Amino acid sequence: MANRDSINKTRKRIRSKVKGTSECPRLAVFKSNSHIYAQVIDDISGNTLVSCSTLDKEVKSMIEAGNTCEASTCVGEIIAKRSLANKIEKVNFDRGGRLYHGRIKALADAARKEGLNF
Repeated sequence: MANRDSINKTRKRIRSKVKGTSECPRLAVFKSNSHIYAQVIDDISGNTLVSCSTLDKEVKSMIEAGNTCEASTCVGEIIAKRSLANKIEKVNFDRGGRLYHGRIKALADAARKEGLNF
């Protein structure tokens, strides 16, 4: 099975179990070769409550490249701060079919360190 097919299969399995509500939204992470994106989503209403990526001006000024663990850490810190500012303290983590390793883990650890619970 190709890597992309494996990721899609894992993503489907995760999404069947991880749901986001207004009380506990879903923190969805997407990683490309160049950047990393994070969104806090309420699946019931279908709204994105908070988002952040390495393309945001606030993050771009702090990092050299968007494909490093340092960049993921910055995105994790900012998504946690924005979530807490919107009174979102607890989320369900959706790693998007990727392994909990490297940049995904760096983002999650930074968000936890800033006070986001999942």
